Amino acid sequence: MKSILIVANQTAGGRHLRDEVLRRSKQEPHSFTLLVPATAPSRTMTFTDGEAHALAEERMNQAIESLRGVDVEIDGVVGVSVPMDAIADLLRTRRFDEIIVSTLPHRISHWLRLDLPRRVESRFGLPVTHIVADDDESQTGDGSHNVA
Repeated sequence: MKSILIVANQTAGGRHLRDEVLRRSKQEPHSFTLLVPATAPSRTMTFTDGEAHALAEERMNQAIESLRGVDVEIDGVVGVSVPMDAIADLLRTRRFDEIIVSTLPHRISHWLRLDLPRRVESRFGLPVTHIVADDDESQTGDGSHNVA
């Protein structure tokens, strides 16, 4: 069984991610871990670390419940705010065969401006699949658009 790490924040509950997980699960058995870094949702809003963690945990729980409803083996972790550090922390204790990085579209994605998918593959030496949310999935309801 392949073990896949999914790294997502605002896109954690997105249709694009759900479709990718379901597609893979139909091909062969997989186990998934959803890592949601506790990143504040916007650079212009004031958030405490605790609020960012609570928002990340809420996103993680909603995404996991949605996927468990279609019989997918998945668990979740809220990580530190810096995605590279959150991934490194998790990889110290768990082994994965691949990483999926889910981002907002390029024009609004902070993670893509940081070149996160390429940096993750380079640093951790695992295959990385980058998937992008549709424009209609980009609004999170909290007024922010630029983290994942």
